[in-house]
Parts: sequence; structure tokens; C-alpha cells
Amino acid sequence: MLQQWKATVRKLKEDIYTLYLAYRDPRVPFHAKVVLIITVAYAFSPIDLIPDFIPVLGYLDDLLLLPLGIWLSIKLIPNEVVQEYREKAKQQLLERKPNYIMAGIIVLIWLLAGFWLYLRFVVHVN
Repeated sequence: MLQQWKATVRKLKEDIYTLYLAYRDPRVPFHAKVVLIITVAYAFSPIDLIPDFIPVLGYLDDLLLLPLGIWLSIKLIPNEVVQEYREKAKQQLLERKPNYIMAGIIVLIWLLAGFWLYLRFVVHVN
């Protein structure tokens, strides 16, 4: 079951990256580019239409809207363009190396936030 979820998430990442790459292609019609921009922006946006803290509905929008936007975008783009950029996306995602610097920055931010919370609530309580 976990492998299935990982494969689904990997496919979504490939599809989003495919759409990102296809956006600049002149063979993609204008109306498809509009849907494509909205879909990619929604995928990368930290802001949801329905916040995730709302039970069930918060995650339901991610489970429905994002795949629906990807599906619609792919349907609006000519098939040969989708196939071309799907291959490029797979290749580029496979060649990409982990960004250890960014991972280190994120870990440092979490450690600093934890230290700040410790100072704020634990040290001052005593």
C-alpha cells in the first residue's frame, strides 16, 4: 500500500514538472496555458483553497483539485507535446541530485524554532 502511494506521488510530481516544462512550448494553445499556469501555481502554492486544518475537506481539495487540474491540463495540450515533455521530465528528475544545502537550512530552521520554543516555554516556566 505504501509503495502504491509513493508511486502515485512520484507520478504527480512528474506530471506537474511535465506541465511546467510544456508551458513554454509554442505548440501549447493559449487556453491550455491558462489552465496549466493555474494548476502548476496551485501545486506549488503553500496556500490551499480549503485549509488543511479543516477535517476531511482540507485534504479533499488536494486529493481532487490537483489531479483534476493535471488531467485537464494534459487533455488540453497536444499529445505529442505531452509525450515529449513527459520524457524530459522523467529524465531530469532522475538526473537531479539531492540538495543537501537546502535540507540543512530547513533542519537548521526547525532546530532554531525548537530552541526558541524551549527558551520561551520551558526556561521561563521554572
